[in-house]
Amino acid sequence: MRVFASLRPPPAVLDHLQHALDGVAPVPLDAGPPPLRWVPPEQRHVTLAFYGEVPDGAVDDLTAALAEVATATPAMDVQLAGAGVFSGATLWMGVRAVDDERALTRLMAAAEEAGAGISRMEPRDRRRAHLTVARLSARQQRDRADQRRRARRGRHLPPSPAVDLPAIGHALSVYRGPIWRATEVELVASHLGAGRSGGPLHEVLARRPLG
Repeated sequence: MRVFASLRPPPAVLDHLQHALDGVAPVPLDAGPPPLRWVPPEQRHVTLAFYGEVPDGAVDDLTAALAEVATATPAMDVQLAGAGVFSGATLWMGVRAVDDERALTRLMAAAEEAGAGISRMEPRDRRRAHLTVARLSARQQRDRADQRRRARRGRHLPPSPAVDLPAIGHALSVYRGPIWRATEVELVASHLGAGRSGGPLHEVLARRPLG
């Protein structure tokens, strides 16, 4: 199964964020599919480590290793702050630990290390705590790729995409959400195609308290 470790913001934090997102959500210009695929609020999370495909029989070992990481990490005050865009196609909100800016980075590194010998994923040198909120629709991504190909060939450019994702990221860059106390980490299985509108379905396998 595809497995990751995460922090989950409480409902009040997600509600506050939703109000901000409602203010910048693009309005579809035609009867086609929406230009953005929004991550359902109940699946919004802060990924600490992505382990990829993990054998069912190794989940208990991974849970035990993650529990050791959680026990060694004090609970922390966390806040959603700022926003950005990955690869021109994924909109994310920044996440920061209020009292110690490096606390989340250390937790992410330790959570990743918990998968050593279990996960086949390569360790990452750079880590940015974030919460993904939306992705360009498949149609929009195809249009962007076609536009880039035509531009390289010096051909006439097609109409611009129906949504300016960098502009939305810029508008959300001043966002500051309520501070919440992160008290536990989750180990989550992601079942591709089993969720809403063909998206992934997340199943919490284990919760382990921080500190």
